[in-house]
Amino acid sequence: MLERLQQMLDSLEQVEVVGTFHNGTDALNAIQKLKPDLAILDNKMPRLKGVDVIREVRKNDHHIKLMLLTFYSDSYYKQQAMSAGADYFFSKSEDFEKIPEVIAELINNEDYLIHSH
Repeated sequence: MLERLQQMLDSLEQVEVVGTFHNGTDALNAIQKLKPDLAILDNKMPRLKGVDVIREVRKNDHHIKLMLLTFYSDSYYKQQAMSAGADYFFSKSEDFEKIPEVIAELINNEDYLIHSH
């Protein structure tokens, strides 16, 4: 999944990947240190779930765009993600291929709206 996501992001000209991390603790530390424009998080990560990373990031940063990926697409998980502060919610099984399109939309659109896919 991470490899496929990397390929998708590499195909976008204006996107530079500043790091990939295999657990939530490392992802949180990197987000706080690197201050990227966008972070894509898997909800099921070792040490700290993606939704918990989002909650921690949102305590201090409301500008970074946060995307949460999960295999669970039901409304409970979507609501949990949005209430934590996610800007986007993607089901890996249903929406994964839409990620580059949404990122391109973000790059080209000055009006950042909260979307759920």
